[in-house]
Amino acid sequence: MKNITCECGHVNPEGTHLCEKCGRPLTEEEKHAKVVDMKYEGRAIRSKTYNKTLIDKIWNFFSSVKVGVSIIVITLVAAAIGTFLPQVMYVNIMQGEDAKQAYIDNYGTFGKIYYNLGLSDIYSSWWFQTLIGMLAISIIAASIDRGVPLYKSLKNQRVKRHESFMKRQRIFGEKEIAADKAEESLNLAEKKMKELKYKVRREDGVLLAEKNRFARSGPYINHVGLIIFLFGVMLRLMPGFYIDESLWIREGETASIPGMDGYYLHNNKFTFETYKKEEQKQEFNQSKAAVNSIAKNYQSDVVLYQSKDEGIAGETQDMKKVAHHAIQVNKPLKYDGYALYQMDFKLNELKAMNFNLVNKKTGKSLGEVDIDLTEPKKEYDLGNDSKVEVKGYYPTFSGFDDGEPQSDSPLPNNPAFIFKMYTPETPKGETSFVAIKQTLEPLGTTKYQMKFQNIETRNVSGLTIRKDRTLPILAIGGIIFMLGVVIGSYWSHRRLWLQRTNDGRLLLAAHTNKNWFSMKKDLDAVTTYAHLPLWVDQQEEDEKEMEEKEGDNTL
Repeated sequence: MKNITCECGHVNPEGTHLCEKCGRPLTEEEKHAKVVDMKYEGRAIRSKTYNKTLIDKIWNFFSSVKVGVSIIVITLVAAAIGTFLPQVMYVNIMQGEDAKQAYIDNYGTFGKIYYNLGLSDIYSSWWFQTLIGMLAISIIAASIDRGVPLYKSLKNQRVKRHESFMKRQRIFGEKEIAADKAEESLNLAEKKMKELKYKVRREDGVLLAEKNRFARSGPYINHVGLIIFLFGVMLRLMPGFYIDESLWIREGETASIPGMDGYYLHNNKFTFETYKKEEQKQEFNQSKAAVNSIAKNYQSDVVLYQSKDEGIAGETQDMKKVAHHAIQVNKPLKYDGYALYQMDFKLNELKAMNFNLVNKKTGKSLGEVDIDLTEPKKEYDLGNDSKVEVKGYYPTFSGFDDGEPQSDSPLPNNPAFIFKMYTPETPKGETSFVAIKQTLEPLGTTKYQMKFQNIETRNVSGLTIRKDRTLPILAIGGIIFMLGVVIGSYWSHRRLWLQRTNDGRLLLAAHTNKNWFSMKKDLDAVTTYAHLPLWVDQQEEDEKEMEEKEGDNTL
């Protein structure tokens, strides 16, 4: 480290632009500048000073504003891409159905590409969370890199400054004045500035009036709030902090609840109601109401059970009943920090199919076969040396591929079966392929057939299970962030220096981090009241000179 010794004798760290004690310019750039850079009070900034070791380079990378903005842009672009199609949690995927197939069914080839690229769950992906982590590191590094030097400088700022510091402020003025008149002006200025809510400090012939120093902390309070918010976002990947699961549960079914270990849900009944035509006209007063059905209510009447052991889905006798609730839209079942929402439903899902084993010629029935489409048996005994074996079950029959039946989904949307039928007349068995409105005999003509009788249906409730322990963290981060925005937007850090020189002059200098109009308004009030030197805005003077020169060059 190469320290810089000022003419006043103060030793400054390498990279310091203005002496920490007297404010003298220490670099050639500041010495030749008409207005000094007061962004960080001239303090040494690590990222702008050291760039030799690997640690320096890593620090400089993450503390760079350009890098931080670039990460924000990349994150926003990635988040925008995640809105092209619904995320996987919002896609209508029935229990047991493949998510990829659901994207293909709903969105075609684009959905397949979208899923294969990992964009279907973008916000939980490792690379998106890596971006969030890099953004948090960038914010922390930039805040420490600039905030700590600024805080130290403002905390330890001296009242008396060198004349070169005063002259290089944006607002500057001077005039010759007698010693007694100068003291009177300082006293009047102190009185007026206190009336304007400034904090005034005095030393021998020097006055520093300061107001709203806390305004400089606004951006760093923003950063703290944003870091807390991002921390909450990343916590959502930790087990137990954030749960957003889906459960499709049929009427009469008991199922374990994903994300709620030890809890089971029994669906007693699903109810779907629509407005009658007369009610539609009264409620909505629309011509379409007489034609289109409008949903009035859909709810699931459920019972929540808790088991100390793992338990078995469907066996509730050893479980503790903890809640009974009618789940409706916006009226979830809430228990132990969890909330179960009614999000979707499916009416009249196939539950069972009934067949008769009949003689094709005589039409005589050898018995009925009731097949549970959720868990079909492998064999159904009809007595009298007659039985039916289920050799193949295809819940959603989609056709043949090289002579083999295919199923697109484990859900019973279009069931098909390969039956082997045994009767006293056909002890070796006969094979038949049966689908809805389709019967094939692949191994030759059969004497018996499985004749379709009827179907049983049931409704299915689509529930969403949510638990979010990160909400308080996100709320705290958001509140702190907004506090920083308010502080940084509505207040400005203002300072006025008055200094009597040994050669009979009174110097005036002023600075604010923003809102120069208000600063100048305060200066006008105190200048008139305390007979202070007339001041000029040196930056505006330079801009006017530049405009005049450009005008002369144009002529």
